[in-house]
Amino acid sequence: MTAVKSTLPEKALGVTGTALQDTLVDLLGLSLIGKQAHWNIVGPRFRSIHLQLDEVVATARAHSDTVAERAAALGVPPDGRPETIAATFALPGAKDGWLRDTEVVELMVSALETAVGRLRERIAATDESDPVTQDLLISITADLEKERWMFAAESQTH
Repeated sequence: MTAVKSTLPEKALGVTGTALQDTLVDLLGLSLIGKQAHWNIVGPRFRSIHLQLDEVVATARAHSDTVAERAAALGVPPDGRPETIAATFALPGAKDGWLRDTEVVELMVSALETAVGRLRERIAATDESDPVTQDLLISITADLEKERWMFAAESQTH
């Protein structure tokens, strides 16, 4: 099988490929967290948070596709297999069973905050290796920060 040849030098490709793969895992995992919470949320704010979770899932899935395609375009085969996600996922996850609406808000704030922090590290890492990938990561960060803000606003009492 012929591999896709990268336009990046080998060292830059290593940094960029790792950043893209780690981002792919975070985004796929984030979509799974969102769906798990979506299916199991209970409480007085069920409907609004249930719908908000769909927005996070759609955002994470759309960005995961873009990230995977960027990796492939650079000659790095993206790995979104379930066993890869399970083995390397590092965001906070949902507990088993029903989740109170307040628990879901806390979970999503924490998971999104962690994802954003990890993205910011990758933004710094790709500064020199691949500004195109860095730009993509910046865009994803902006969207996830917006989602985090919306969940954080749910828990404010005044």
